Amino acid sequence: MSGATPPATARPEPAAARARLAGWRRMSVYAAVWLAAVVLTRLIGATGLVAPLELAFADYWHRLAGPRAPAQHVALVVIDDASLEAFRDDPLVFWTPHVARAVEVLRSAGAAQVGLDLLFSISPESWLDRHGPPGRSSNFDAPLRREIASGRLVLSASATTPDEGDSEFLLPAPELLLAVPDLDLARHVGLADLRADADGIVRRFSLAPALRVPAGAAPADLPRLSFAALLAARAAGAWPPREQEGGALLRMGGRSHRLDDAGEPIAFAGPPGHIPRVPFAALLAPDALEQPAVRAMKGRVVIIGGEYAGMNDTHATPYVSGFFKTAGRYMTGPELQANIVETLLSGRHPTSLPAWQELLASGGLLLLGLLLFLRLRPAAAALALPVLAGGAAAAAYALFLQDVRFPLAALVGGLILLLLAVLGLRYVLEERERGRITGLFGRYVSAHVVEELIASGAPPQLGGVRRTVTVLFSDIRNFTVISERLKPEEVVEMLNRYFGEACRIILEEGGTIDKFIGDAVMVQFGAPVSHADDADRALRTALRMQQAAHAFAGWMRARFPGRDLPDFAVGIGVHTGPAVIGNIGSEQRTEYTAIGDTVNAASRIEGVTKEMQCTILASAATLAACQGQVKTGKSQTVWVKGKAVPLDLFEILASGAAPSAPGFSVPPPSPA
Repeated sequence: MSGATPPATARPEPAAARARLAGWRRMSVYAAVWLAAVVLTRLIGATGLVAPLELAFADYWHRLAGPRAPAQHVALVVIDDASLEAFRDDPLVFWTPHVARAVEVLRSAGAAQVGLDLLFSISPESWLDRHGPPGRSSNFDAPLRREIASGRLVLSASATTPDEGDSEFLLPAPELLLAVPDLDLARHVGLADLRADADGIVRRFSLAPALRVPAGAAPADLPRLSFAALLAARAAGAWPPREQEGGALLRMGGRSHRLDDAGEPIAFAGPPGHIPRVPFAALLAPDALEQPAVRAMKGRVVIIGGEYAGMNDTHATPYVSGFFKTAGRYMTGPELQANIVETLLSGRHPTSLPAWQELLASGGLLLLGLLLFLRLRPAAAALALPVLAGGAAAAAYALFLQDVRFPLAALVGGLILLLLAVLGLRYVLEERERGRITGLFGRYVSAHVVEELIASGAPPQLGGVRRTVTVLFSDIRNFTVISERLKPEEVVEMLNRYFGEACRIILEEGGTIDKFIGDAVMVQFGAPVSHADDADRALRTALRMQQAAHAFAGWMRARFPGRDLPDFAVGIGVHTGPAVIGNIGSEQRTEYTAIGDTVNAASRIEGVTKEMQCTILASAATLAACQGQVKTGKSQTVWVKGKAVPLDLFEILASGAAPSAPGFSVPPPSPA
């Protein structure tokens, strides 16, 4: 049955297909490295391995930013050194009448809430009753009890929870507690204990500290909220908390807060001293309500507390730095409480980026890092790492100013791992490429040229490329006569001896040994590595090979005396022009070589050396490509086979400084 033969399907060139496959494999490896870096970055952040570094970065952002936002909802009345001096005859424990007067002034000034961050655990009135005249009682604490009984004053207390057993409370004196309306301590007494991280720095707060309440105690029997949270909740009208499924909630500052949260970050208004404050003594002045600073307390939550030299209520915050937290000012307890109140009422709340945005940002920076690390040399890639980390740090700081936290330490850790992975991968790939190039070209070029190929990062295109090269052909004169008068093994010895020295010269000059054709050798300059002085290298090689041939002639006479051998000599032809360079052959056997008219012309020029009775002939194209001085002898315009135009050929006598080739030593005769 006859029919039209279907056209053969075009198949891609095997070398090109292999190259594309290798490229896809390499891209897959790089993509896997990037993905692994992204996953490891997330794991580093999730496992808390770099949590101390994240805290250190956040602390530094606080110190760098300085004052953040003026406090709008809170103020301080501080018992400072000047206030102590104004009432130096009254021990602080006997200041209950002064405190009552200050609270009254604040109420008159329109304060939204007043909190007393002073713990009167002993009643001065009881002390006076015990130690005063017999039968006489006093009403020393009556003014303060009246303020407490009004329900407008929040008292402070303390609680410690041992490893075992119920929590232990340190409360105000019983005489003062009895004045609390309905004995509802949960509404009128807050726990002023501050929460420090493992490094001793206060960064977070709890709305309701975790307590172990004695069995049988009612919720109102003991304080429940922290001191600052209770003040903020009362000022925002959020007390009592709303009980919902999953826990109680407080709605303040436009946000809902769960009482059982493990802790929330403090949105500091600024470094120590940034919260507005009025000296305690100023409230007791006759014209206190006329002072602008006192009138500015209107509508604010006001905390009365100590801020004098020698007090123990000071704490390390992110604004303290240095070894052992020795640099920077510590913040007093009342100011920390005020910052917590401001955080709750202002709605400022440091948050994290949504997971997808964080993943996008970190993945993008890691991708940029991967591209840079792959393109740059190892030293430059190592220098690029701090640049990338600096860019990430600038972005993290900008987000911090917007009260957004970014896991900078985890990302820097990911960049470091990525750099190490890329360097390791490049080492493996470069070693593999080194082995491949050495296997391909180690027989043709010197080790130095192999290193140049590897360092260039652009291996030769084995599929074929057109390039300008200088081709050198050299063969041995009268080789037929010599081979007839020597034994076969002596011919091989002679060729190996001479070609060994000739190849050493070729490789030293950066030439590529293309092939041996019997007694001839073909050399190319300009592939696989090109140099600006390839033509000069070729002529220098020819002159050195001529010197080596003269020396080898003496070796031949000494090695084979009495054989009536013609003098050893060579002919060398050099031509410059375009050629196709690449792996030529079949799938079973290929050879890296140069083909084209330039190669043919160089071979023909070598043959003309016999006619012109000279050793080295070079074309005008080669002389034009030389950068150095060339001394020439005879010249002739010659028509060579395969050329449509004649070639101007010149005998080469010298080219720059051609080093002398060493002589040949005569080995001892082999045993018969």
